[in-house]
Amino acid sequence: MNKHFNDLDQLVGAPVPNWHPNEWPKSEIKDGLYCQVVPLDISRHGEDLFNAYNKDVDGRNWTYLPYGPFDKLDDFVEWMKGACTKDDPLFHAIIDKLTGKAVGVASYLRITPAASSIEVGHIHFSPLLQRTPIATEAMYLMMRHVFEDLHYRRYEWKCNALNEASCYAAKRFGFTFEGIFRQAGIVKGRNRDTAWFSIIDSEWPVIKLAYEGWLAPDNFNETGLQKRSLKDFIK
Repeated sequence: MNKHFNDLDQLVGAPVPNWHPNEWPKSEIKDGLYCQVVPLDISRHGEDLFNAYNKDVDGRNWTYLPYGPFDKLDDFVEWMKGACTKDDPLFHAIIDKLTGKAVGVASYLRITPAASSIEVGHIHFSPLLQRTPIATEAMYLMMRHVFEDLHYRRYEWKCNALNEASCYAAKRFGFTFEGIFRQAGIVKGRNRDTAWFSIIDSEWPVIKLAYEGWLAPDNFNETGLQKRSLKDFIK
């Protein structure tokens, strides 16, 4: 009997008992030690984000995004009104708890409750956020909500295969590289091959402990530098 089921699993996949479609992600405050991830409010966060993104003086952060850069606040706000007020993608602002300012955004997108799959994307960290504990904690808070509150089975990260920084970030954050979808799109008039990464629910407990170990205040010295890398904790 057991052999029969093992053979069947290999042919059609292991059973997923007592499973039902997941809930839609909630647009709510996710609170951490260093940051909050909150529903994006254009009137509250738009100017903060515009000013934060303008710290990127050469516009390099916009290279792989399908929109931007924006020279004027009004243009940026108009884009946000059209792109950031939907249920999918579901945009969040990342708030630095020291300053109370919005310093970046990220969203849930391609939300598929019937497949128990959700993607994190439209990630745009301003220079005020890059290489800080806030960047890592924001990803942790969004991931924790997906796996622990909503009980999704699969969490995805996709990026332009040429975007080395994003591919590196995905691996650092604990995602597994799955492959490249060739000629997956055309962005700003150029071909895009898309690299796919994922974390699945069975991997989350180990990854969660790694994040919590890295984010602990005693993992940073008096100047704010990490003592151990996140990769060291995930091993």
